Amino acid sequence: MSSPFTLTIDWLAFTLPSGSVQDTIEMIQGNWMKSDTGFRGYPDSWMTAGAGRGVGKLGTGASRAPREVHVDLSGGIVTPWPTGKVRTVLQWIIKHQGHLTRLDCALDDRHSCVPLSTIRQAIEVGQCVTRADRSQRISSNSIHKGTPSGETIYIGSPQSQTLLRIYDKRLESQAKQREDWQEYGVRWELELKKDRAQACGQVLSYLEETDWLEYMVGILRGYVDFRYTTRDEEDEFRYRAPLLDWWLQLTEGFKKGRLVVGKEVQTLSRVKRWVRESVAPMLAVICAADPGGHAWLDQQIIAGKKRWKAEHWRLVETSTASGLDNNAGGHAGTPLQGGEGVS
Repeated sequence: MSSPFTLTIDWLAFTLPSGSVQDTIEMIQGNWMKSDTGFRGYPDSWMTAGAGRGVGKLGTGASRAPREVHVDLSGGIVTPWPTGKVRTVLQWIIKHQGHLTRLDCALDDRHSCVPLSTIRQAIEVGQCVTRADRSQRISSNSIHKGTPSGETIYIGSPQSQTLLRIYDKRLESQAKQREDWQEYGVRWELELKKDRAQACGQVLSYLEETDWLEYMVGILRGYVDFRYTTRDEEDEFRYRAPLLDWWLQLTEGFKKGRLVVGKEVQTLSRVKRWVRESVAPMLAVICAADPGGHAWLDQQIIAGKKRWKAEHWRLVETSTASGLDNNAGGHAGTPLQGGEGVS
């Protein structure tokens, strides 16, 4: 039986002091499109979308640094990457004197061995030992159904270089109607920024992948511990108090966990949403600028069928078996699986 504890890389952002759009896209891969708007102060930008969720953005051309390239890749882009690719991209960034601006690492307790209620109670009674001064709890519910749709505990400040989010990933995924929601539990997600992200990325770039889990658990425990103490005790005693049993078992479990590649389940509704949000404006340009635009599009659709791969046939067969999915819901910015277009 596989370990109920896993590690995934859930966000990656970086800046290259001097680079090219072509080289950066070739390294990241995917289907990128030029955007009409800027991004984070960069006048020139490109965008890509994950197979089921997530967006990647690239900006360049700033007057202060014309060759600077900045990239933001959210979880839907990075999570499906094999760990070997994550490591290769990190090495490439460092080789080009790049600087990581954000790196999110998610440790998942997929069987919810330690429920949020236990963690919340430990914080309330002062058993959370951390240099962070702030904790916050946010819960959400469906107004119409009255059912809970999520709860998140934050330790740290969004403005700091380290922020820990602890939340019910299963409940969140179920509320978003993800088909794989049962595979999740409680997620411990470290958001590292600026110097902290850079330091962590440098270590992961040369560390053997089999050692990533133990290293990230060390980062987690360096930020927060749960011990048999109270907030009234002196700091010297608090930091030396014995670890809570559940915390010791949880962190040891994480160390023995496994690195995973996230799955992205494609549906016809997501493809429709992606076409509507990301492709339709450019299709309209073709038809408006070229009198033969409609005929050209028809030709491309016919020719595109000859280029179908296994994932395209699988999508057709799945949709046909369940009845054509006419719901254009799902997440915006969703291309066909593997970063391919609709052709």
